[in-house]
Amino acid sequence: MTADWKTIASRSGRPLALAAAGFALSLALLGAGLARADSTPIGSLPAGPSSSTTTKSGQLFAVALPKAAGTSGLVWRVARPYDASVVKELSEGDVGTSVVIVYKVVGRGDTSIVYALTRGDTSSKAVKSVTYKVHST
Repeated sequence: MTADWKTIASRSGRPLALAAAGFALSLALLGAGLARADSTPIGSLPAGPSSSTTTKSGQLFAVALPKAAGTSGLVWRVARPYDASVVKELSEGDVGTSVVIVYKVVGRGDTSIVYALTRGDTSSKAVKSVTYKVHST
């Protein structure tokens, strides 16, 4: 039995375009993961403010960081790993004079989200830091 191009171009009734889109998405996500893994580690952090929140799974919360002047070259970066089984970043955007990052609480436990202000994405030296402690019940 020989398969024609339509049979070869589909798998379980799904068109080839869907498979290609899935493959492209996988490559994009893999590239994004690799970019994060390869980012320059941030060294010691200067003392900075810390705040805490207690919440529960399923809730959303936002972190607001002061936006650096556009010409300064300074950017906020996550400085330390946080427990992704407790919180998950959903989105980030500029709101007025702040950079706002929205998180969803996805599990119980404690974690700290630590940000550092650095000169670009490749600097290992932090000029400021901010810590947000999350307790999920």
